[in-house]
Amino acid sequence: MTRYADFYQRSLHDRDGFWREQAQLIDWHRPATQVCDASNPPFARWFVGGQTNLCHNAIDRHLKERADQPALIYVSTETGQEQTYTFAQLSDEVQRMAAILQTLGVQQGDRVLIYMPMIAEAAFAMLACVRIGAIHSVVFGGFASHSLATRIDDASPVLVISADAGSRGGKVVPYKPLLDEAIALCKQPPASVLMVNRGLVPFDRVEGRDHDHASLREQHLHAKVPCVWLDSEHPSYTLYTSGTTGKPKGVQRDTGGYTVALAASMQHIFQAKPGEVYFSTSDIGWVVGHSYIIYGPLIAGMATVMYEGLPTRPHGGVWWELVEKHRVTHMFSAPTAVRVLKKQDPALLRQYDLRSLKALYLAGEPLDEPTAQWIAEGLGKPIIDNYWQTETGWPILTVANGVEPMPSKFGSPGVPMYGFHVKLLDDHTGEELTRANEKGVLVIEGPLPPGCLQTLWGDDARFVNTYWKSVPGRMVYSTFDWGVKDEEGYFYILGRTDDVINVAGHRLGTREIEESIASHPNVAEVAVVGVADALKGQVAMAFVVAKDATGLTEAQGRLKLEGEIMKIVDAQLGAVARPARVLFLSLLPKTRSGKLLRRAIQAVCEQRDPGDLTTIDDPTPLQQIKAQLQPN
Repeated sequence: MTRYADFYQRSLHDRDGFWREQAQLIDWHRPATQVCDASNPPFARWFVGGQTNLCHNAIDRHLKERADQPALIYVSTETGQEQTYTFAQLSDEVQRMAAILQTLGVQQGDRVLIYMPMIAEAAFAMLACVRIGAIHSVVFGGFASHSLATRIDDASPVLVISADAGSRGGKVVPYKPLLDEAIALCKQPPASVLMVNRGLVPFDRVEGRDHDHASLREQHLHAKVPCVWLDSEHPSYTLYTSGTTGKPKGVQRDTGGYTVALAASMQHIFQAKPGEVYFSTSDIGWVVGHSYIIYGPLIAGMATVMYEGLPTRPHGGVWWELVEKHRVTHMFSAPTAVRVLKKQDPALLRQYDLRSLKALYLAGEPLDEPTAQWIAEGLGKPIIDNYWQTETGWPILTVANGVEPMPSKFGSPGVPMYGFHVKLLDDHTGEELTRANEKGVLVIEGPLPPGCLQTLWGDDARFVNTYWKSVPGRMVYSTFDWGVKDEEGYFYILGRTDDVINVAGHRLGTREIEESIASHPNVAEVAVVGVADALKGQVAMAFVVAKDATGLTEAQGRLKLEGEIMKIVDAQLGAVARPARVLFLSLLPKTRSGKLLRRAIQAVCEQRDPGDLTTIDDPTPLQQIKAQLQPN
């Protein structure tokens, strides 16, 4: 068995030899002549001179051995639909979609924007784009017209693919009016719109622009559209991520490097085998949906579950029911979702046959220890945290059990993955922090490994200035996260560099305080933000969702629980970390993808305008904060 430490070191010190081997995990039409061209830092070009195709590696290469094996399992608990597509059937659907795209004038290098709910046609659209060399840009269905318009303007797509509506919690969410409004706001409207009509809501068609997917599919039932062999550096997609300032950033991903990175991660991190079943609970609008709903599992020859629905509807055990039914082997979710499940009956975790499940992988935000402990005990399965970003496309920190079995540590996402030269730096001096438990900014020395962003779409200067120039005197990629490393080399993420609270000259990571508060037995969820304070510069404010809120209707009950929580923080972290206030909410303010709206909370506390709230799932918590902070 290879020692992971040796495997990792080789990835850094024999970079080209290491990645040349990993490149053999995929099919190439033409092998690369150069593994990595890092001659123009911070830009890196991977597998230069090579030609491949992402769709070929996800579908076509499996047809010989597993044409009749399930490839895409589509489940909607919202509409009660369920359909399984074999690799052969998925190939047919993707070729039909590719023929439709070509009929509508889409050519290699053109952008196609996908604004769709979690339906099978969204997967066909993504795969069809990469099949013909078009560059897809998926926009999460939760974004409203203004946000959508800015993304259309930046990507300049020739075609938008959408649907009449999505459904969430039994409520129909119309897409078409939002899309029409967005296009009206655009400086560069797309020439065509392809509509998938689910029959959920009536909608108006724009003559000459809008096309019906079902009738075009009928025309191309027997279409044969071969994969286009693309240069390794050809962009596969762009995906927008919010910046702390300015317009959203279009993260641009290549073809060859990304395909290799995913194939390697499926083997080394997820220990995936062909014929197994992968269930990621994310959405295709996010990077996890790209890497580990659509591309990664299919590249590995697995079946992938694509789910439209909530974890609590029609009941709190629906995910585990799906695991049992489809013999899911790998599950990937987010800590937020687990904390939602924490409020359900724990017996639901034991009600279903979960023998097929090998592990639950979590990512998207720091995983607090109490939540990790709760789900680990409940499922009786390994819980494997991982840490990465839209920008990197695959995990930066986790454990690579496919190379060497390694213990997971609650609260830590793990150790640096192969290819990621991770360091902790002092954010003022740029000095490397090498001793255990020293707090610094988590950075990656260039070149970034395959699969990471090539640049920002249409803006090389912003790519360099945003990511590579934030640490004085060093050209390194900043994650903008604080971290520490323990004696065994495991990392702990302490929150964003811009979420760090400075209380009377003491730097406190919000994560540390949240961990402490979460250890109280009546805390289901917690968020801590720094709020401006005339005396101390900033104070910590905590916002808590209680597991049992029955005693919190009266001021006395709230004060009692607030006092208990403060005592815990005092005991665990010291008085310096004690929050100035603990407020109780029915739920935390989040986006529809489950991301905590820290800045909006902070703004409300500081009586400022919370800014753009187009992605908020429910505005009630912000109103609750306002009401509680009103002077009596």
